[in-house]
Amino acid sequence: MPPIKKYLFTPGPAPVPPEVLLEMARPIIHHRTPEFSAILDQARERMQPLMGTSQEVILLASSGSGAMEAAVTNLLKPGDQAVFVDGGKFGERWGRLLSAYGMTGHRIKVEWGQAVRPEQVEEALTAHPESRAVFMQTSETSTCAIHPVARIGGLTRRRDVMLVVDGITSVGVFDQKMDEWGVDALLTGSQKALMLPPGLAMIALSDRALARAKEVNTPKFYFDLLRELRLQRDEHTTAWTPAVSLIAGLNKSLEMILAEGLPAVFARHQLMAEAVRAAAPALGLKLIAPENPAPGVTGLLTPSAIDSGKVVRHMRDVLGVSVQGGQDHMKGKLVRIGHMGYVSPFDMLIAIGALEIALQQAGHHNFEPGAGVAAVQKRIERGV
Repeated sequence: MPPIKKYLFTPGPAPVPPEVLLEMARPIIHHRTPEFSAILDQARERMQPLMGTSQEVILLASSGSGAMEAAVTNLLKPGDQAVFVDGGKFGERWGRLLSAYGMTGHRIKVEWGQAVRPEQVEEALTAHPESRAVFMQTSETSTCAIHPVARIGGLTRRRDVMLVVDGITSVGVFDQKMDEWGVDALLTGSQKALMLPPGLAMIALSDRALARAKEVNTPKFYFDLLRELRLQRDEHTTAWTPAVSLIAGLNKSLEMILAEGLPAVFARHQLMAEAVRAAAPALGLKLIAPENPAPGVTGLLTPSAIDSGKVVRHMRDVLGVSVQGGQDHMKGKLVRIGHMGYVSPFDMLIAIGALEIALQQAGHHNFEPGAGVAAVQKRIERGV
């Protein structure tokens, strides 16, 4: 019998609050109206503190990968060189995008679960002085690790090199300081901490990036950021048909996030992350990113004899608790538990309780039943 209630703890999509679902269920309105313009303007303004910028935030009807592509095509031209940090599945994506548009990407290969060291970036830029930009993640979703964006921003500024950052699993999870860190393009997507379904992306560009975009002649049509910026900022509309209901939902979710208060939001995410991490040793598991773990998603390595895919499937199909396994060479070795957006610390009791049952069903018995749940409970009890 399938479970009658389901829980979503994947690294994305993340749960959507009822208030946001109801907002998106309102009768559709036309996008070339003052009513929609007001919603668009407010949502864009409310995104700024989450991204730590005074720059205009551009909304795109796409997944986060669309914003990644837009960053590449608007800031570089064919033949340009760039450095990219490949520390996981999504860092690798930067290299594929650069190659697709005839640019040369110089890869910094980082072991999965590790953070790139600023000196690695410095060495890459020294070896490839013609590089125009560095592309990286703040939080690498596939490895549950975070990278030192602030320190890298300092060195890219000194070299007059643009810094482009994928913040898809960091915006709304922990404090982002685009302007202070010297980030030239920061992007994110709707289906993570912003508490929305997939289909909406956001990107902000620094003044330096905007100046560069005016010089770039890379072919583009839908993802023309200068055109989008002009229309969204000056005419309060979009270049193409926008995701009307998603933008209305975004405005509502941002209202909820700002009402909770960003410090409280960030503290909640940190508490959930620490609670899940506390369960790991109690269950005889190790973290994939023990030195630089991400606050939005935690990766737990299963013992070599245990197929994490079986664990994930049992949690989802039998217990109704969805988490995610590993990608590429980590397939069958990793369980990733997302704790972003519309989730609370007590939800981690459900996630870890289900994990315990699935681990035992898969043949891992080297822990006392309830040990992981108790560890989560103790961490919650201590508070933020």
